[in-house]
Amino acid sequence: MPLVKNPRSPVAVRCVNFAEGGGKWMHHTPRLADRQEQPRGKGRVTKVGKANQLSMAIISSTRGIVLKSVKYGETSLIVTMYTALYGLQAFLVNGVRTFTKKGPGRAALFQPAAILDLTVYHNELKNLQRIREFRWAHLYQHIYSSVFKNAVALFMVELMNKLIRQPEKNPDLFDFAEDAFLSLDDSGPAVVANFPLFFALHLAEISGFLFADEYTDENNFLDLQEGKFINEQPVHPYFLAGAYSLATSQLIQARHPSELSGILLNQETRRVLLAAYSQFFALHVPDFGIMKTLPVLQEVLG
Repeated sequence: MPLVKNPRSPVAVRCVNFAEGGGKWMHHTPRLADRQEQPRGKGRVTKVGKANQLSMAIISSTRGIVLKSVKYGETSLIVTMYTALYGLQAFLVNGVRTFTKKGPGRAALFQPAAILDLTVYHNELKNLQRIREFRWAHLYQHIYSSVFKNAVALFMVELMNKLIRQPEKNPDLFDFAEDAFLSLDDSGPAVVANFPLFFALHLAEISGFLFADEYTDENNFLDLQEGKFINEQPVHPYFLAGAYSLATSQLIQARHPSELSGILLNQETRRVLLAAYSQFFALHVPDFGIMKTLPVLQEVLG
């Protein structure tokens, strides 16, 4: 399960196996990016190792989204990735920060939001895995060069870091995240401006939060503490009303990023909604803390 419910939170958390048909994403509509490609997370799997089970590992081909990289020693990195085959994993990557006659090392491949094809040694008894081979799965055209798209991508990465705590795999979550980054890279300014709001709401949905769109003219207050639309103003300060709750309903109904260009929001509305959604997560996710990328994102998208 990708999330741990805050015991003080009244919001139900849906922890299901999407592969068994218990969950939903986009009402089972086609994936964000309509493209043909090889099945994800599938490849050659071979057991290797010594007689001692502690040294046993599986060589697997999978795909990973880089969430965080930390320098280790003089030349190495410890990289946290969300993988298609194993979910959240930490990898020790040796020697990628070295400079040779051929040029700098390959540490640039492990920037946040990078999507990589991987061949890994996986040992379920260890917390730190190793990578045998790695290469770009997708080369972004704009995310690393556009200030606007990079700010959105870093917000998305930070949100994934805060919400995904356990190593269990969730193919639907991986597909959603990968397609979201690719769609962000391809989208125009009108879509990019609303993209963080779309991503936050739908990541919450696919991660298991029951945040139903029950907005009506009567149910026009969004109670962030209870996680639902209601027909009267709550007694606590954690709620949205008026145009803010209506905009949230519209964003929930959007099933593809291309629909975001039709949701017209001004700078102030986006600021309020981003802060409110962060507050929602803080109310329901233990130790969620503060979104460090939020001030930069709000400034850039202003």
